[in-house]
Amino acid sequence: MEQTYQYAWIIPFLPLLVPMLIGVGLLLFPTATKNLRRMWAFPSILLLSIVMIFATNLSIQQINTSSIYQYVWSWTLDNDFSLEFGYLIDPLTSIMSMLITTVGIMVLIYSDNYMAHDQGYLRFFAYMSFFSTSMLGLVTSSNLIQIYIFWELVGMCSYLLIGFWFTRPPAANACQKAFVTNRVGDFGLLLGILGFYWITGSFEFRDLFEIFNNLISNNEVNYPFVTLCAALLFSGAVAKSAQFPLHVWLPDAMEGPTPISALIHAATMVAAGIFLVARLLPLFIVIPYIMNFISLIGLITVLLGATLALAQKDIKRGLAYSTMSQLGYMMLALGMGSYRSALFHLITHAYSKALLFLGSGSVIHSMETIVGYSPDKSQNLVLMGGLTKHVPITKTSFLLGTLSLCGIPPLACFWSKDEILNDSWLYSPIFAIIAWATAGLTAFYMFRIYLLTFEGHLNVHFQNYSGSQNTSLYSISLWGKGCSQRINKNFRLLRMNNNASSYFFSKKTYRSDETVRKRSRGRPFINIVHFYTKKHFSYPYESDNTMLFPLLVLVLFTLFVGSLGIPFNQEGRDLDILSKWLAPSINLLDQKSKDSTGWYAFFKDAIFSVSIAYFGIFIASFLYKPIYSSFKNFDLINFFVKTGPKRRGWDKIINVLYDWSYNRAYIDAFYTTSFTGAIRGLAQFTHFFDRRVIDGITNGVGIMSIIVGEGVKYIGGGRISSYLFFYFSCVSIFLLVYYFILFDITFEPFI
Repeated sequence: MEQTYQYAWIIPFLPLLVPMLIGVGLLLFPTATKNLRRMWAFPSILLLSIVMIFATNLSIQQINTSSIYQYVWSWTLDNDFSLEFGYLIDPLTSIMSMLITTVGIMVLIYSDNYMAHDQGYLRFFAYMSFFSTSMLGLVTSSNLIQIYIFWELVGMCSYLLIGFWFTRPPAANACQKAFVTNRVGDFGLLLGILGFYWITGSFEFRDLFEIFNNLISNNEVNYPFVTLCAALLFSGAVAKSAQFPLHVWLPDAMEGPTPISALIHAATMVAAGIFLVARLLPLFIVIPYIMNFISLIGLITVLLGATLALAQKDIKRGLAYSTMSQLGYMMLALGMGSYRSALFHLITHAYSKALLFLGSGSVIHSMETIVGYSPDKSQNLVLMGGLTKHVPITKTSFLLGTLSLCGIPPLACFWSKDEILNDSWLYSPIFAIIAWATAGLTAFYMFRIYLLTFEGHLNVHFQNYSGSQNTSLYSISLWGKGCSQRINKNFRLLRMNNNASSYFFSKKTYRSDETVRKRSRGRPFINIVHFYTKKHFSYPYESDNTMLFPLLVLVLFTLFVGSLGIPFNQEGRDLDILSKWLAPSINLLDQKSKDSTGWYAFFKDAIFSVSIAYFGIFIASFLYKPIYSSFKNFDLINFFVKTGPKRRGWDKIINVLYDWSYNRAYIDAFYTTSFTGAIRGLAQFTHFFDRRVIDGITNGVGIMSIIVGEGVKYIGGGRISSYLFFYFSCVSIFLLVYYFILFDITFEPFI
């Protein structure tokens, strides 16, 4: 076992071989390396698989022995200052290593097919491997300085991957936004690290916790300063894990390739903030008010992320806000001191969200296969629908991921989210009410995404219409008023004629039915669009096996990874696997492991959360499931568009909520006005001052020289004797003045 720990240093550095080999290949054999670019996926997957096997072995040993191993060596030694580098293997490290490697392997396998057409294939795999190296180095770090180095490398890799398609202005702007936003948190993290080094004189976690606890017990610290330093440390996690108010970069990060979104949102960048707070929890837990602050930020993020996901039209942006909300649950649990619940939800959410993002990538990939379909529109939920019979495997896997995230038993996220909700009741009833209400919102917006994407048998883009009769099409979406007009204005229907020739956009504009448009007025959340056509349309199709295989593997994780925290002993005498795994870290926090309370008590506590989730699913199904067949028996349209003052008042409320969600709670607009506008104004003022004042003085001196020269030019007459007389006169006056000043001669009047 000791030898296994001694070779743990290969965990972060083994994937680094891939970008190094790609760089050497492009330098020495550029043509062969580019022509054989598909072969580089194999070493990327192979090396990360070796790391996964090694991390699995370490995890098994952690569960069996409950030991912590640390190895360090001195890097800098100068008088009283010592900087050491090394690695720390504990339960938190082994859990994060397992997540990064397993999800990373699935994403790499998926990416081989997804990015096969892209010219940046080699660059993509080089970035991905370096990203894995940075994240693995982060989770194995043994001190704060080492964490900060890999923290910045993770930020750099995310910048490169989000802006992978840098020729597209949205992608270039998104990576800049992510980089700048994270710099705000990283600067606070650096200040917090330096502050705690000033207090304790150490960067090492073990020494830092021990020294700081002794100072706290002896009341030898300045509590306001310590609280400030802890808040600065936490600001780094706020930015990296997209917590309020530094969450604005996360939805824009969807401009990168979908595999990048899966890796960032599941097990790498956003998980780094949760990892940092979990690593420093022994430090935070003894500081007054900081735990309350962490839980408050988590709660705000939980509710804000859920509300912002309600009206998103982009499938990946909706999932991004879902990630933000779920990370808020983890931060809330850490702030409440529920270390086990937070890490449990981190594990279950990672696999479920990776499944959802890779599933969305499969949908986008299928949408882009439609002849003439613009890739920029392939992520729009309102243009999807009716995909069930065309992509059945993707649909089934996406449904399971959706049910897991909603908290439906026995899927993974049910076990972890239910623990957090139950712990919130013990912490604060107000926090609990908000957390439970958000669980219902989660079920609503996740099933909204699922229903708009897959359900419905009448969708204009994918159905095959033939014959001479007009065909009615109903598509239910969350677009707001004027939906039909915008659709007809911006998107034209793809048409194929009898000679098999196709147009990228139809020459004819299909107008929505006037009756349905009149009935849809005043319904901001539901709009029914009616099209007429009699032409043939192309179909999407299922992704290749190399893209479906990771989905199936992640489905297995989503089904069974929750068993890590299931109490197998009904009498509550034995701890579950996760509690045994985390025992050393829980003991470090001076907390007791939670025994199971039996199946009856467990499911009794879970009834309420599952009921709320089913209620959210029911509301989403009622609003978004295609219901054209039921129009004959029940006039649902008139039910929604009843007139009267109550109805108009309800519409105003719904419109406000819709605008709040669709416009991202106006936070981006506020930042644009307050910070971006202020910085631009300052830059314009500085530019004006530089040109008009600084350059004006310099240019003024030059102009005055020209004027004086021009004036003197006309004084001269061309006679040397006159010049000599003027010269000696000036010199004489100068010497006379100098003489009086030197000898301090003053003229006094004669009396």
